[in-house]
Amino acid sequence: MSPVTLEKEDHVRDAEFNKAMHGKSAGAQGGLTALFKKDQSAQAAAVDEYFKHWDNKSAEVETEETRKARRDEYATLTRHYYNLATDFYEYGWGQSFHFCRFAYGETFHRAIARHEHYLAHMMGLRDGMRVLDVGCGVGGPAREIVKFSGVNVIGLNNNDYQIQRATRYAETEGLSHKLKFTKGDFMQMSFPDNSFDAVYAIEATVHAPSLEGIYSEIFRVLKPGGVFGVYEWLMTDKYDNENPRHREIRLGIEIGDGISNMEKVEVALDAMKAAGFEMEHNEDLADRDAEDYSPWYWPLSGELKYIASLGDIPTIMRMTKLGRGIVHKFVGGLETIGIAPKGSQKTADSLALAADCLVAGGREKLFTPMYLMVGRKPMSA
Repeated sequence: MSPVTLEKEDHVRDAEFNKAMHGKSAGAQGGLTALFKKDQSAQAAAVDEYFKHWDNKSAEVETEETRKARRDEYATLTRHYYNLATDFYEYGWGQSFHFCRFAYGETFHRAIARHEHYLAHMMGLRDGMRVLDVGCGVGGPAREIVKFSGVNVIGLNNNDYQIQRATRYAETEGLSHKLKFTKGDFMQMSFPDNSFDAVYAIEATVHAPSLEGIYSEIFRVLKPGGVFGVYEWLMTDKYDNENPRHREIRLGIEIGDGISNMEKVEVALDAMKAAGFEMEHNEDLADRDAEDYSPWYWPLSGELKYIASLGDIPTIMRMTKLGRGIVHKFVGGLETIGIAPKGSQKTADSLALAADCLVAGGREKLFTPMYLMVGRKPMSA
């Protein structure tokens, strides 16, 4: 793979664009309510900047050059993806943007929280530790982990809109004294060496152009003896890049989830070692105790037999293919009459494509969103 070119950060530019596109919508109720408050011209610019990487670049014609172009603009690609997708995520999924396994009888939001607790448990997080959340989204996992373990968390994010929403939610829950959010590119963090007792990432470092690059940067900011835990999105050993269907599934996930360069499990394991970590645990949680858990992708697949609570029905129905189709047509209609900003339908369609490809990748065991790795920085480092 060609060397990665790191983008130059411009926080002033990003803040100005955030103000232009999102205005005061960060203070609005999440989901479609916030979506309808966007500036039309700024939204159109975000759509153009994001989809230029994907339009007319199917799996059949994809080249290493097109992938390198995405890697070289990883920060812009990710930032504009979340400018476009965050409101849809909050509407459909909630404030913790990740998958999980579902135990028998377990409600959706309880399973999401347990997945976060399990990572904190495996890392040994405890009261008073200074912890970095790499790619914190709107702060759902950070708030849960703070309440579960008592740690102090700094959330790192390169999207100003998500930082504003995360800050508001932390204030609402009375967690501002334990939880802060800061702007930055996780490939070139501004934190000094040896700054944190622990670092975690939940389905976020997949946005990095190089896993070795991001893991090495995490290694740098960890204190000697510090621990890094990650749920990584990866293609499994069953993925064959020479198989056209496999490539189509992988590209569909990348398009709909803002990913510049998704890798296989072996690449992630090698990257952890190259970064200097001593691996304490690694496994694909998607494969663990499969007979005791509902599949991680079932809310997207429409298998309503797995619903454990009547209270989950509205959430799950929004995520099914039927539910997504209804909402997307509704958003498209509002876009036509000028209520929803231009590009909303295109964004929704890309999210639907990703959902279908995630389900296909999960069913065929080509993809996992929860490859767990826990590594420690040696005391001698």
